[in-house]
Amino acid sequence: MGGVVLTLFTTAKPFRGQMDTTQRNALKSWKLLHSDVEVILFGDDEGAAEVCAEFGLRHEPRAERHQNGMKYLSYLFERAQAIARYEYLCYANCDIILLEDFYRAFVKAVSWRKRFLMIGQRWDADITKPIDFADPGWDVSLRLHTQKIGFRQAMHYIDYFAFCRGVYDQLPPFLLGRSWWDHWLIWKALSRDVPVIDCSSAVMAVHQNHPHTYHPQGKQGTHEDVLAGRNKGLAGDGRHLRIIADSTHIFAGKDVILAQETVRLATRKFEQVGAETALQTVKDSLWPRSSGIW
Repeated sequence: MGGVVLTLFTTAKPFRGQMDTTQRNALKSWKLLHSDVEVILFGDDEGAAEVCAEFGLRHEPRAERHQNGMKYLSYLFERAQAIARYEYLCYANCDIILLEDFYRAFVKAVSWRKRFLMIGQRWDADITKPIDFADPGWDVSLRLHTQKIGFRQAMHYIDYFAFCRGVYDQLPPFLLGRSWWDHWLIWKALSRDVPVIDCSSAVMAVHQNHPHTYHPQGKQGTHEDVLAGRNKGLAGDGRHLRIIADSTHIFAGKDVILAQETVRLATRKFEQVGAETALQTVKDSLWPRSSGIW
């Protein structure tokens, strides 16, 4: 599947109750992506050191915090890029399970272009028990379970960001646990002419549902309170926000990356003239007949 490897980094909530199970499931799935993958966990939250020792993760106890205790995203990105073992990194929220298809898409993206940002829609599913990773079919079972009882979230939910070191050299002091920073990360890549790849069609990233008990107004409060407004203000007062639909490129199947405009053109052609002519249009846009491929 390729020798290129990456560093995943994140931070966690205290490892207690359901969040202990949820975060363990996520971190272990990342560790299994490749035998040499590096996983960095930031923060001195309860249980973090023990989980890192158990799973063989790199523990960075320091995480800069706001006066209310919330962590700064900027510190995580800056520090991770400074210490990562590999040139490619991925920030993911600590409730996201990644499967083999994520690593396959990442390898394809690296072979396609050196600099990129790879993002995708997540699938939401109720997963309340520890996953038996000793079962060789755990990933197939999880995929079937998610397809049966879960659903793919909308394009403004973004939970993982794979990129080349240096794409994010300066970040505003966004707070994790509040909205808008994820949409800014897409805008930032686009503003630097970094291709943004939507891998939703090739990757099933599983978000394990959990209550937002850390906020008195639940999930809605993380969008609308004063600190969420602070994050939005740092994002150009909302002007510097983009979603997955704003990606410049997209996975067409599992192994082909196309420009969004090519896909839109094919879709319009399909609606107008049918599949065969639409396919010919895509081929012509990628490989002109003068290229000799025909």
